[in-house]
Amino acid sequence: MKPLKNATPERLVGAQVALFRKWARLTQRELAERLRVHEETIASIEQGRRPLKLDLAEQLDELLDTKGALEVAVRNLPERAKYPVWAEEFVDYERKAIAISSYQNQVVPGLLQTEAYARAVFRSRVPLFSEEEVEQNVATRMERQAILHRKVPPTASFIFSEAVLMDRLGGGEVWQEQVRHLRRCAGLPGVTIQVMPFGRQSHAGLDGPFVLLETPDYDLLVYAETQRGSLLISHPDEVSILARKYAMLRTQALNSEETNGLLDQLLGER
Repeated sequence: MKPLKNATPERLVGAQVALFRKWARLTQRELAERLRVHEETIASIEQGRRPLKLDLAEQLDELLDTKGALEVAVRNLPERAKYPVWAEEFVDYERKAIAISSYQNQVVPGLLQTEAYARAVFRSRVPLFSEEEVEQNVATRMERQAILHRKVPPTASFIFSEAVLMDRLGGGEVWQEQVRHLRRCAGLPGVTIQVMPFGRQSHAGLDGPFVLLETPDYDLLVYAETQRGSLLISHPDEVSILARKYAMLRTQALNSEETNGLLDQLLGER
């Protein structure tokens, strides 16, 4: 096996996966089918574009009879920053939040994105991410979504502009998969999805997107992204202003039943 140039820990583990797969005389497609994942997932892991997660490493060890080698490799990978420094604190609060209220005007909220849609979002960045950076960002975004499936999930409200549904980030198939995913998410316990329709004569969210979080201690925080960073706001006066904005947005947006009807209409089911 040739030595890897510019080898990262992810590329080294990926090379191990590829070697073990070949020893087992399996193609990437055959391995993906046995694991019930996309073939692209296996390809990305083997190329070091996507980190191998512990649960998948354990499945691979069992399937390929590698005596726990991949699990050991993943457990001993060096710690890397998964999020920009300015977002780490928000992600930590989000993970523990008992209530989340998110307003977005350009993209589907991150907690509701499909893997393919998230990939299209990160590939739209200017300046461009490398493919490795795209895959790392997609993986961490997918990890964050676990909070909606906790044993006791947060109360989660999402409002986004109808314009988000008119864009086709990633192409028609990605868009259709994303709309179907939104429709499924609307049925999750504690989740409410509302669309802000076109044609409004008043709009409480003209200053841009933000996320309200309620902590287990019942404190309220606001997270607001900018072009070059973000703000985590805890001052009661500022939080109160944005909480009132969100309350107004909920009255201005389509209710959940109307939103479900719109999603069904876009999918051609009505």
